[in-house]
Amino acid sequence: MTEQFEKEITTVWSFPERGSWATHNPTYRGNFAPQIPRNVILRYSKEGNTLLDPMVGGGTTLIEAKLLNRNGIGFDINPEAVKLTEKNLDFKSDNKSSQKVKLGDVRQLSDIKDGSIDLIVTHPPYLDIIKYSEDKIKDDLSTISNVTKFCDELEKGIKEFYRVLDADKYCAILIGDTRRRGHYVPLAYYVMKKFLENGFILKEDIIKVQHNCKSTPYWKSQLEKYNFLMIMHEHLFIFRKPRENEDLSKFRDSMICKSKIPAVPKAD
Repeated sequence: MTEQFEKEITTVWSFPERGSWATHNPTYRGNFAPQIPRNVILRYSKEGNTLLDPMVGGGTTLIEAKLLNRNGIGFDINPEAVKLTEKNLDFKSDNKSSQKVKLGDVRQLSDIKDGSIDLIVTHPPYLDIIKYSEDKIKDDLSTISNVTKFCDELEKGIKEFYRVLDADKYCAILIGDTRRRGHYVPLAYYVMKKFLENGFILKEDIIKVQHNCKSTPYWKSQLEKYNFLMIMHEHLFIFRKPRENEDLSKFRDSMICKSKIPAVPKAD
């Protein structure tokens, strides 16, 4: 229930019990806990603002936008996700917010005007770990297994985020890491690097603890055989778009650090 919700005040977030208020449904595989967009929306936006989730999935962000009296815009490349979100948004609310969801691609947000969005909250796929469209949609990001290609394609969306987001406003993205051939692939940091290279400034790096993963029992059984640690966290990055003509010299240290982030590999 929302009465049990408490606003987070640290950079480690853990939600063993997912919120079950309104129409939130944990059965949509890969969606994030509603406490995540709720925290972000309350901290980085105001009532009446316009929010965007360009990879809307089951509609968690827009449900929270509706409950918190923010206008929401959602897109998804998967028509089944659009239908599900429309269904999940069909509940009564006392406020006058407007929620719109339609078929679309994160890499092409031409329907949205420059600087018209007050907050972006989204949760992209992590490569092809979960194939949301089951390989039925050619350009679906969740069908891409190559790390380089995935980051390059997502970067097209990042450029769109920068264009549509108003100055001095925030973009929140939840992204996790993976393993290949027993070794750690820091996908989240490759994605962070793309944001920094495209003009964003990093406001927060929040560690979100993972709970109740369906694959946990299998990987737990493989620990001793392959000698690795289970990945049980994700990164919730909060980026800010600089103000027009903002003096960025005060961020010189952080801007320098971005060059020290490992480059996205040329091949898997």
